[in-house]
Amino acid sequence: MMIKIYTTPTCVFCEMAKEFFKSKGLTYKEYDVSADEKAQQEMIEKSHQYGVPVIEIDGKIIIGFDRARIEKALKPKT
Repeated sequence: MMIKIYTTPTCVFCEMAKEFFKSKGLTYKEYDVSADEKAQQEMIEKSHQYGVPVIEIDGKIIIGFDRARIEKALKPKT
């Protein structure tokens, strides 16, 4: 499972999302869009959003820390 999270250093909801993944024992790749222009453009292209967090789980885009949508995206596909 591939998890990416687009963040900024001052984003409270980004921290909540990262803590959620850590509590589940999940690894993720973090992109700080305030310092990485390429990641910022990638985030905007994928989500059409400028706000963070933007979370990508196996290609599925979730805008904001939406725990229910994140948990649904994390469930194995049957």
